[in-house]
Amino acid sequence: MSAAPASIDSFLRAGPVIAVVTLERAEDARPLAAALAAGGVRVLEVTLRTRAALAAIEAIALHCPEVVVGAGTVLAPGDFAAAADAGARFAVSPGYTSRLATAASDSPLPWLPGVATASEIMAALDGGIERLKFFPAEAAGGPAALSALGAVFPNARFCPTGGIDAGNAARYLALANVDCVAGSWLAPRQALNARDWRAVQALASAAAALQGERVAVGMPLARPARPE
Repeated sequence: MSAAPASIDSFLRAGPVIAVVTLERAEDARPLAAALAAGGVRVLEVTLRTRAALAAIEAIALHCPEVVVGAGTVLAPGDFAAAADAGARFAVSPGYTSRLATAASDSPLPWLPGVATASEIMAALDGGIERLKFFPAEAAGGPAALSALGAVFPNARFCPTGGIDAGNAARYLALANVDCVAGSWLAPRQALNARDWRAVQALASAAAALQGERVAVGMPLARPARPE
């Protein structure tokens, strides 16, 4: 797993927000991805929660080269192969297990596993994984918990998700151990049902602007590489 952190970093540091989307209709994938990209959000995670998910990933991978698409809700070892075959560029899980870690080591996809406790972080670090999804972020203690964990695990960096929206994203992005946040507020169900791509683009534009706010107050966008 030694190469995974560098690979996942390119996605985690591409912008302040990764869009998390759950699609019931594969035909919505292309216009949704185009709207997100037009708003400045070019990394998105399609959750494997619907029958349309893999077809949606494939459509984005084939027709939206300006967008990096990953597979979310990876729960079983076989999900890695299915996601890679569909064209996903990375995989995200809500938790960390040894079975998933083994499957990830055999997969070409960089893996972002979820953690919520110090013990789970320690298990991931023992497996050589230092880039982690903090989930469910708000329920697990929010920015205060992440700040405390950062003092104990200085090598771990996080992408918080779960309960994050436009109102609280900046509080997470202010933390030195956070590279980005992920959330579904950029593609709300109402907008998806109505195919309101202008609304999605507007939400993406506001999310992308969080990077400028972060720079303006001098927050670090990336930690310098540790000497070997």
